[in-house]
Amino acid sequence: MFANSAVAAKSKVCRVLGIDPGLTRCGYAVVDGRGAQSVNAVSLGVIRTSPQDSLPSRLASLRTEFTELIAEFKPDVVAVEQVFFQVNVRTAMSVGQASGLALAEASLAGCVVIQYTPNQVKDAIAGWGGADKQQVQKMVQVRLKLASLPKPADAADAAALALCYLATSPLGRHVRAEMGGTA
Repeated sequence: MFANSAVAAKSKVCRVLGIDPGLTRCGYAVVDGRGAQSVNAVSLGVIRTSPQDSLPSRLASLRTEFTELIAEFKPDVVAVEQVFFQVNVRTAMSVGQASGLALAEASLAGCVVIQYTPNQVKDAIAGWGGADKQQVQKMVQVRLKLASLPKPADAADAAALALCYLATSPLGRHVRAEMGGTA
């Protein structure tokens, strides 16, 4: 029975929605994977809101977009960049608000929700926590077998978040839970 469970876990596709939160530009990427080595890009993009709109209106737009992304792609896991440190307090607040919406919507949808710091993502994707944006984009391109660098950078960062989850949690908590194990 254990051998069959291990085979089932290895063949289970884990769909991860990566979100690089932001109020003006919020990157997202949907990646299917069976661990770190077998990955496939499903969708990459950026949600934009207008700085001319009111804050409540922009947040409502983001919430609607998150809800639609989750409904359309049905991710098992949502990986969100953790607001770690920013010099600009205004930027940190808006990123935090966008992040909170993503976390809440994913949780309400029943997804496994996880956060990673930028250094954790860089370390998992590029092998070094101090990697620059270009290095992360290049590694995302290589791992997802994309013809060109993923752009804009927000979408590449979201893909890196999804890949980080697949690299650091190859079986995924939801697979263990489905097999009757602990999450």
